[in-house]
Amino acid sequence: MLRSWKLALGPVVALALFGAAPTFPAQSPQRPLVLLDTTYAAPAGQQRSVPAGGDLQAALNSAQPGDTIILQAGATYAGNFTLPMMSGTAWIYVRSSALSNLPEGTRVAPAQASLMPKIVSPNTMPAISTAAGAHNFRFAGIEITTTWASTSATNYVLVYLEAPGGNTSLSQVPTDLVFDRCYIHGTPTGNVRRAILMNSARTALVDSYLSDLHEVGNDSQALASWNGPGPFKIVNNYLEGAGENIMFGGADPTIPNLVPSDIEIRRNYLFKPLSWMAGSGSFAGIHWSVKNLFELKNAQRVLIDGNVLENNWADAQNGYGVLFTPRNQDGTAPWSVVRDVTFTNNIVRHSGGGVNAMGSDYLHPSQPTQRILIQNNLFDDISNNTWNGTGTFLQVADGGSDIVVDHNTVLQHRVQQSIRSVRRLRGRDRHDGDQRLLPGLVVRSQRDRRRPRLELPGQQLLPVVARRRGLRRPR
Repeated sequence: MLRSWKLALGPVVALALFGAAPTFPAQSPQRPLVLLDTTYAAPAGQQRSVPAGGDLQAALNSAQPGDTIILQAGATYAGNFTLPMMSGTAWIYVRSSALSNLPEGTRVAPAQASLMPKIVSPNTMPAISTAAGAHNFRFAGIEITTTWASTSATNYVLVYLEAPGGNTSLSQVPTDLVFDRCYIHGTPTGNVRRAILMNSARTALVDSYLSDLHEVGNDSQALASWNGPGPFKIVNNYLEGAGENIMFGGADPTIPNLVPSDIEIRRNYLFKPLSWMAGSGSFAGIHWSVKNLFELKNAQRVLIDGNVLENNWADAQNGYGVLFTPRNQDGTAPWSVVRDVTFTNNIVRHSGGGVNAMGSDYLHPSQPTQRILIQNNLFDDISNNTWNGTGTFLQVADGGSDIVVDHNTVLQHRVQQSIRSVRRLRGRDRHDGDQRLLPGLVVRSQRDRRRPRLELPGQQLLPVVARRRGLRRPR
């Protein structure tokens, strides 16, 4: 139960809580400019069947735009396969022979693996890679995995969507790629860093199941992107990742001024198994590095709506489940930014902290965080007792502008603060006042259903205990 509230966000926020609304309106975030249509439409070209033991790479190389490659359900295709660059704009589909038993719009699960052909990397190389500029491939009803089951080395990615050696120009970026009703996974005991590296454009993952992505001593993700422009569609998937389940940014783009953009993330289940939590009764014995459930380090026009984000604890990071923290990661991308983010109608539960937002990178130059909306979410079991961490619902550090936190329900246990600001003062970047530090920040109508509530001017709702625990009027 909420024990106390603490506010150190200065006069801008205090006005929003205890007096009239701020004299300046917060700007709303811009939504994604493009939403990808991933409706399944069978190509009209030739159908090419590849039997068990057949040459999948030859089939990929010889397929023409509009063709369908049919893989036998239950068969294994071992190797490291490359999607070639083709002329034309028609799609090439690679699908299971039993796809009709995997209904479109329904998320698949491991129990349905017998209905899928299996593409397997026999080593630490990707199972699927792209040539520079590869485009218009759709995988439907396919299992993709590796045999790698050791922590002595790492399989860095199962599906590598980027030009060989990394994109250095937009003309090299793979584009129009869809993974639909796929089961993509590592192994329970192996270092497998990520399922899909989406350094690509017009890329979608829908109705799929990604699991066993973890590594000892390094970050790992179900999905990551830092060198692809987008747009991206991530809808109705199960996503496991020990480091970050989903992360945009984390390494500097090698395409100048690139910011991953127009990102739709809806109706997903982001989950960390408790068998990964060292010290828990379910711990399976390998200490994978755990950080958070969702992180943006370089991204813009992002919609995160209707997702469930579950289980996160302090380990390699301090336990916050959701991070909006711009990072010029390697010091070569000062254009890095987090802006125009809509985080709505989500459930974040069983976590050592709620949301950590940062106004700028304090290690290298970055652009300021702008226009973040956190609205109509449920934060349940945000606890420093069960999950270690800070137990804090919201932390805002180093500024940012037009951050709105509105109509969220927060259930916390044995914490000393719910909202706090951290200001790092460093040399020439010193700020003189909180209003300058946090322009346009609005916090309103948060609820803790386990306490009586007090309606404050401006329709602000906080526990009655708030005034007695340190919330104060502006001076």
